[in-house]
Amino acid sequence: MGEIASSWWMLLVRGLAAIVFGFLALIWPGITLIVLVAFFAAYFLVSGVFALLSGFRHGARSRAWLIISGIVGILAGIVAFAWPGITSIALLYVVAFWAIVSGVAEVVAGIQLRKDIDNEWMLIVGGILSVIFGVLLLIWPGAGLLSLVWLVGAFAILYGISEIALALRVKNFTSSPRVP
Repeated sequence: MGEIASSWWMLLVRGLAAIVFGFLALIWPGITLIVLVAFFAAYFLVSGVFALLSGFRHGARSRAWLIISGIVGILAGIVAFAWPGITSIALLYVVAFWAIVSGVAEVVAGIQLRKDIDNEWMLIVGGILSVIFGVLLLIWPGAGLLSLVWLVGAFAILYGISEIALALRVKNFTSSPRVP
C-alpha cells in the first residue's frame, strides 16, 4: 500500500486548489460569469488530472472510481473553457452533476479503502459534501450561479480542508498491516 502513501501530495494539491478557489469566490462575490467559468474550468481540470493520476497509481480497489472522477472533472473543465459565454443556469447544471458524480465516486473509493487505511472517513466526508453541494444547486437552479458564489466558496473551502486532512493522513500511512 506504499502507492497510496506516495500519492499523498496529489490529494494535498487538490485540497489547496479547492481552498484557493473558495477564498477567491468569497473575496470577490461580484465576480463576472466569465471569470467564474474560468475559475471552475481551471479547478475542474486540476482536480480531474490529479484524480486521474491518483487512479492510475492506486491499486485495483479504488482505481476505477478515481479514474471516473478524473475523467468527469477534465470533461467538465473542457466544456467550461470551450463555451465561456455559457449561461449561468447551464454552468450551474454542469457544476451540480460534476459535484454529484465525483462525490459518489469519492464515497465509493473511501468505502473501498476502509481495508487499506484508517480514517478513510475523510475521503467519504469530502464526497458527501460534494453530493450535498450538487443536490443544493439542483434544488435552487433559478437563483443562478452568480447568486450562489458564497455557497460555492464555502463548499470549496470545506472540501479542500477534508482533502488536505486526508492527504496528511495518507502521507503518514505505513505499509504495516492494520490490526483489527
